[in-house]
Amino acid sequence: MLLSEQAYKKIDRELAKYPADQRQSAVMAALAIAQDEKGWLSPEIMQDIADYIGMPAVAVQEVATFYAMYNLQPTGKFKITVCTNLPCALSGGEKAAHHLKQKLGIDYRETTADGQFTLMEGECMGACGDAPVMLVNNKRMCSWMSNDKIDALVEELKK
Repeated sequence: MLLSEQAYKKIDRELAKYPADQRQSAVMAALAIAQDEKGWLSPEIMQDIADYIGMPAVAVQEVATFYAMYNLQPTGKFKITVCTNLPCALSGGEKAAHHLKQKLGIDYRETTADGQFTLMEGECMGACGDAPVMLVNNKRMCSWMSNDKIDALVEELKK
């Protein structure tokens, strides 16, 4: 077993939400639990989840590769995803991304040398009216990201 006992207990709670013949319905939650613990989803972790849930490993991999929230390679401690979908792009998303790239010294799909930050480009986050929008570690939505707010976010995360 590759995850902690606590992670498997969390997965068990998710599995309990579904009938026994529909255990695969918990795969997204199981992947999120594993990623929260390990930081990314290695092929070995995906195989472990497949075995634990009782579904084909390729089906787990299909889910993990379909959704952008799953990390299939190691990322920095903080993954910042910038929405560059058209409404955000037209409302400052591209400018915000440019500022963040300059501040961190990296481009999309790159990680800072200190391993702290990974920058990703994202699609619609459902907050077009709050543009420019960024998502930190798939969980924290940051809205109306001016250069000053970006600078403050980076400094906060560094602490």
